[in-house]
Amino acid sequence: METLTKNSKARRLIVIVTDSFLFTFAFLFAFFLRFDMHIPNAEWSHIQYFAPWGILILIASFYTLGVYSTIWRYTSVPDLWTLIRAVTVAIAGLAAVDYFTSHLNIPRSVIVMTWMFTITAIGASRLGWRLYCELKWGKKSEKNGTTRTLIVGAGDAGVMVARELFQAPSHLKPIGFVDDDPLKKGKTLLGLNVLGTTEDIPQLVEREGIKEIVIAMPSLPGTTIREIVNHCKKTPAKLQILPALHELVSGKISVNKLRNVEVEDLLRREPVQTDFQQIASYLKSKKVLITGAGGSIGSELTRQIASIGPQELILLGQGENSIHTVEQELRWAHPDLNITTYVIDIKNHYILNQIFTQHQPQAIFHAAAHKHVPLMEKQPEEAIKNNAWGTKILAQLAVEHNAERFVMISTDKAVNPTNAMGASKRFAELIIQHYARQAKTRFAVVRFGNVLGSRGSVIPIFKKQIAQGGPVTVTHPDMIRYFMTIPEAVTLVLQAGALSEGGEIFVLDMGTPVRITDLATDLIRLSGYEPGKDIEIQYSGIRPGEKLYEELSHSGEELEKTEHGRIMRIAHCARAYEGSYTPIHELVTMTDEGMYRLERAKALQWLEDVNPTYKPGKESTPITAQEQQIIIAEINNPRKEDKNNKKKRPPIELLDRKERSSARETNSKRIEPEAIAKVP
Repeated sequence: METLTKNSKARRLIVIVTDSFLFTFAFLFAFFLRFDMHIPNAEWSHIQYFAPWGILILIASFYTLGVYSTIWRYTSVPDLWTLIRAVTVAIAGLAAVDYFTSHLNIPRSVIVMTWMFTITAIGASRLGWRLYCELKWGKKSEKNGTTRTLIVGAGDAGVMVARELFQAPSHLKPIGFVDDDPLKKGKTLLGLNVLGTTEDIPQLVEREGIKEIVIAMPSLPGTTIREIVNHCKKTPAKLQILPALHELVSGKISVNKLRNVEVEDLLRREPVQTDFQQIASYLKSKKVLITGAGGSIGSELTRQIASIGPQELILLGQGENSIHTVEQELRWAHPDLNITTYVIDIKNHYILNQIFTQHQPQAIFHAAAHKHVPLMEKQPEEAIKNNAWGTKILAQLAVEHNAERFVMISTDKAVNPTNAMGASKRFAELIIQHYARQAKTRFAVVRFGNVLGSRGSVIPIFKKQIAQGGPVTVTHPDMIRYFMTIPEAVTLVLQAGALSEGGEIFVLDMGTPVRITDLATDLIRLSGYEPGKDIEIQYSGIRPGEKLYEELSHSGEELEKTEHGRIMRIAHCARAYEGSYTPIHELVTMTDEGMYRLERAKALQWLEDVNPTYKPGKESTPITAQEQQIIIAEINNPRKEDKNNKKKRPPIELLDRKERSSARETNSKRIEPEAIAKVP
């Protein structure tokens, strides 16, 4: 580290000396031109007096305006504008010295020419060094072997990727662009031609000898990414992608960000429009407490809230390793942020009260929950203790300690629940609404579906199964789920918290539901295999408590628009509730000792009373070998649309009739497969 610091100081000194020399040269050259290459003796005294002043003012201006903060080999147009501003300020300072020096004067034409020559000389030095570096790294790349690379996207991101590939030491050699904008076809950018459209990729790869393809369009929606990937998969070229905008935290596009295409890219949506001022109004300089801070949603909440600038972050988690990892990450990214972590069970009323008393949190984000459906089906009493009772303790303490806001993370499985996990989360929603009616604290619930890449979700499981050679197991071919990325979900949660006036249930726009079979098929293909040939997909039958289709609102709950396009508010929450209020009253008034001794029969009775759709003990319907073969044939040979009525034929019916009938009665607002594309 010490050696690097010395080298940096030495380079900075060389740059300062070079700039001083170039300014002196520009100043002298301006005098020579002004006096027809013969400077009078009297003017030399002026030069000797003003040149040192000019050098000092120039160096001070360059330091102040950040000229010395740029890296020469990456010099660009914005750096040139910075240089022009800095030189202008320096020459203006020199003119001021000249104005207040009565006995010596610089001709005005000399001042103007010095300004022009200084910009030209120093700008040329920067550009010359950049050209030298590009030539140097280009020769080095040719010596070490290069990979002919095609860039998809001739916009700002594509141009920046190409420029960095030219400048930085990389084995990738840009050959050209492809872009679907007809106005760009045949144009030249950075000396590279726009060779065609994305449909031309297979032919271009063969004709140009392309070995690698880079998709450089970070704002592109997932449907378009899927089309491009399908074109690229017809070629032997390696495929990489520039991440979506929300992943480029620094906002800087770099070849270091390139990675393999993930299934998340195929499900990508338009970037979330966020009102950061509105979010900052209730979080900046505030004490914020986050439960479940080591989990997928909780850890992302810590990252995004930390960037807003709270007074203090209080992180609660039950897993010591995960909470320690998050703490270390935050301390590295925000060294000045006040962070306190606790390894704690949210059912521990006594310790939680001590934490609230000591820190007095003003905003609380409750992300801690048991979410594993099959496990909670085996232990419904634990689902109630953690998800409902834990929520009750936190809500009660928030009221007692005058917290300003309380946001609870809920799930689409809380709607018409058929499993203990979803039923307990619905119970927790009702607990929040109970406290919202009698407190100044602004309580809100944010309900959304599955998030991509969270622990325990299907994608990590599928990836592990593919790595092991298969098979990939899916419960049912008609299984459909909503998905969104973790950063997108958390951003909308923060925005919903800002919209809350107290007692609302917010529902996030989850986009179009996704067939789990399609998700598995995409993952297999992205891994370089062919479904049904290299990796099999097997169907295991619906597990206890699972539904084919998740929902986002109960029958009777009206969805209202909010000022944010992707956040909806449920109107008349209480009016839509069809369960009993007795379990809510019993849980709120129960003692800690009573909850610890909660029996399974009592827990199940509570869940049934609160959720009329929850019927414990339902077994899954297994899929026979014959049905398995029919499904595989359906996937490998999808049915075409009927040209006469333009409607897709319904999917194969594999549930027994009783299960189908029950599912339709239970899911009064379930999404039919034919209507998937119509979901907002």
